[in-house]
Amino acid sequence: MENTGQNSPLGNHTTLVEFILIGFSDLPKLQGLLFGVFLILYIFILMGNSLIIVITKVDPSLQTPMYFFLRNFSFLEICYVSVTLPRLLADLWRQYGNISFLACAIQMYFFLILADTECFILTAMAYDRYVAICNPLLYPVIMNNKLCIQLALICWTTAVPMQIGLLSVIFSSPFCENNQMNHFFCDVPPIVQLICGDTFVIEMLAYVIAAFVVIIPFLLILGSYMKIISTILKLPSATGRTKAFSTCSSHLMVVTLFFGSGIIVYFRPKSTHSSGLDKYFSLMYSILIPVFNPIIYCLRNKDVMVALGKFLQKWIVL
Repeated sequence: MENTGQNSPLGNHTTLVEFILIGFSDLPKLQGLLFGVFLILYIFILMGNSLIIVITKVDPSLQTPMYFFLRNFSFLEICYVSVTLPRLLADLWRQYGNISFLACAIQMYFFLILADTECFILTAMAYDRYVAICNPLLYPVIMNNKLCIQLALICWTTAVPMQIGLLSVIFSSPFCENNQMNHFFCDVPPIVQLICGDTFVIEMLAYVIAAFVVIIPFLLILGSYMKIISTILKLPSATGRTKAFSTCSSHLMVVTLFFGSGIIVYFRPKSTHSSGLDKYFSLMYSILIPVFNPIIYCLRNKDVMVALGKFLQKWIVL
């Protein structure tokens, strides 16, 4: 996250009243098409993830810890994408991406805490799969209702205080006269580029927080899956191995897409840094992952497909 601002700093950063989100204005002929595509994606995200929430709540066969965390994850995806997509749609519609200083700070805060929460929930889901496959006899005892609720609360609340410190440091810094941000929402890398002066402290703080909420959860998930794969390969039945792999494959796909794109944006070396490239990588973890979630968990999960069929049949009869 290097500082590329070439203008002199403002006398007082509070005089900066707004930023300009360039977004996809470099594609003027595609504004209408992009608006239509993102609107369809947003509707699909809302409907698909809402459907998962309803199905996993009402179907008796899906009242397990695995689907409890999936329900949390789907609700998180709705909140997560609603922080950025409505604003992007409004900017595409009016073809002007101005956002106030305060609105930018608020958007960044909620985006960061929801992204952090997603990392934690994906880790909790990996732990659930680890216990289910590596300790199946103790699974009902370990993954009891109390522990599931406690893990969910930890996931939803841990990131809230951490990001307050980062945002206070970022938005108390002096900004340059150039207020144009080559992005479609207020994220850390493009904002830091607009800060004048030394950004070393901000970058180090951002890296430390990112390491805590991204690298550590990713390593925990990786460790869980190493144990899971080792256990699955020892199963004597080919049918058992196939079933065990199928219960993990959906989660593993989401983890790979989300963490992979996030690590590329936040931990890529400065020598290869490009705000324009970051913008397109951000599409992956901010919009496309919430789109893939209902597809992956419905089409690749027989239990969810059966429950969906029963749910739709019930409503069609009504």
